Amino acid sequence: MISEERVIEVLKEAGVLLEGHFKLTSGRHSNKYLQCAKVFRNTKYSEELCAALAEYYADCGVEVVIGPAMGAVQMAYEVSRSLHCENFFTERDEAGKMALRRGFEVKPGQKVLLVEDVVTTGGSVREVIELVKQAGGDIVGVGSIVDRTGGKIDFGVPFHAVISMEVESWEPDECPLCKAGMPAPVKPGSRKI
Repeated sequence: MISEERVIEVLKEAGVLLEGHFKLTSGRHSNKYLQCAKVFRNTKYSEELCAALAEYYADCGVEVVIGPAMGAVQMAYEVSRSLHCENFFTERDEAGKMALRRGFEVKPGQKVLLVEDVVTTGGSVREVIELVKQAGGDIVGVGSIVDRTGGKIDFGVPFHAVISMEVESWEPDECPLCKAGMPAPVKPGSRKI
């Protein structure tokens, strides 16, 4: 297993941890942002972190790794490489609902591992869980590089993160950064709010 110290070293070296005033995908504000997409700019980071995550599920018979687009597309590939299985991704349809497209399908009874780069509220993961259940897939677990809930989230299946850290966030009207007169928050993520 990879040590927490090594994970933090990799995240810092990759430029993942940002500090400032941020608007998260959830709409909440935070003074820290984890831009995990930067892990995937260099395979020396993604291979090490995704292999560490795959270790948790090595004996589960995973047949396919699925990640929601965009953040977990490359991650699903990298974790599946370590587990020697297939991978694909879900994406939002025209109505904004998570869907299986591009000919991807979950077969009844297929053992599925869901991955997400950063888990904050778990919203996207829960949408993918429902898709997999509707298709009859067997979810063996959920994995992430970073768990921002500090271990408080429950998906109803085994959940493992390479690192768990509680990063404070606030509703916009309760944000101490806004109250202190800091400039409007930056939205560094990929989804529009």
